[in-house]
Amino acid sequence: MEEKRIFLTEAEMPKYWYDMRADMKTKPAPLLNPITKEPVTFEELSMVFTRSGAREELNENTAFHKIPQPVLEYYKTYRPSPLVRANAFEKAIGTGAKIYFKFEGGNTSGSHKLNSAIAQCYYAKEEGIRGVTTETGAGQWGTALAMASSYLDLDCNVFMVKGSYEQKPYRKEVMKTFGAQVTPSPSLLTEIGKKINEQFPDTSGSLGCAISEAIEEAHKKGYKYVLGSVLNQVLLHQSIIGLEAEAAMKKANIKPDIIIGSAGGGSNIGGLIAPFVGKVLRGESNYRFIAAEPQTCPSLTKGEFRYDYCDTGKTTPMAKMYTLGCDFIPPLSHAGGLRYHGMNPVVSQLYADGILEAEAFSERDVFEAAKLFARKEGILPAPESGHAIAAVIKEAAKYTDTTKEPTILFCLSGVGYFDMSAYKKFN
Repeated sequence: MEEKRIFLTEAEMPKYWYDMRADMKTKPAPLLNPITKEPVTFEELSMVFTRSGAREELNENTAFHKIPQPVLEYYKTYRPSPLVRANAFEKAIGTGAKIYFKFEGGNTSGSHKLNSAIAQCYYAKEEGIRGVTTETGAGQWGTALAMASSYLDLDCNVFMVKGSYEQKPYRKEVMKTFGAQVTPSPSLLTEIGKKINEQFPDTSGSLGCAISEAIEEAHKKGYKYVLGSVLNQVLLHQSIIGLEAEAAMKKANIKPDIIIGSAGGGSNIGGLIAPFVGKVLRGESNYRFIAAEPQTCPSLTKGEFRYDYCDTGKTTPMAKMYTLGCDFIPPLSHAGGLRYHGMNPVVSQLYADGILEAEAFSERDVFEAAKLFARKEGILPAPESGHAIAAVIKEAAKYTDTTKEPTILFCLSGVGYFDMSAYKKFN
């Protein structure tokens, strides 16, 4: 009988991260200094990020990066994460497709974000830095960073998008429990926060604004800024998701045909597809890749592929990416983790090259999909993950004939226990 849940042992866990850029024929365009508009240097990038993070960001030719042993040991507190067959969900939607999901919500942060948080905090600790600052949308990244910071005895300052700060009061309490200082953004603590509050007094905030505030605060306190998505170093750390999924599928003799992930800044979809994209780029296999994004913030399907600032305050390096514009403030939505104006440069280049597809979904479709999945598989998805589930339903509906049985893999990137106000709205 086929196993529903496929586990790797600790000994089978990947020991290296994988960087897609090494195998890409068309590399992502370099980050630019926001003032000179020249390619950013290691020294310039190190003024904002950790030195180890800056090296990873700029190194586009090394395919495999050894995971530091202390990071690997921390991973073992919640990894390997399971690969699960969604049998009851398949039956409910009447598909002949076989559906598997990589479940990343089995840790206290409730999402995949811890995979990069512990790596970036480890780098900061190794470099003798006292604390880190960051932004968070829905709160998964802020929670993950608070956890990693407390484990390594670092100060942690989190600027949380105001809309999510008000929607999810218990999410910020979890961060505070782990010792983080949490501030709604835009705030009155920073110059950029004051400016945005003056221009848009009723704003619900945005990730771009929160990033600007976090960077300003890092400079004031002598901390380092760390980011939960968008950066190439984050995709590198998140490749642990795809590498584990690939190993588990190989162990069970399964080959996916369609691979789907939710997309905001790119960390989830990028981490899931990484090793499979590598096989496509090397001519070893073929898959379809689909990014599922919100209609309220559709950077891939509605954005422009050009250089843009990664934050509203225009202080970060400029990236060539699909963007809705750094001044874009998306309407308030319950998928706070996907409310970012741009997309990671690697994911953007894959989309531009036709390797990745994308589709935008409405909130109603997302919550209907998430509720159906919860009722059949017993896991309450985060709204962000609901986008991937909606895309799975749409794809699986094409295969009602059981003689055609494609295998679909998606990432259930987080759980929705802090999103009950959102579920209340759609119940």
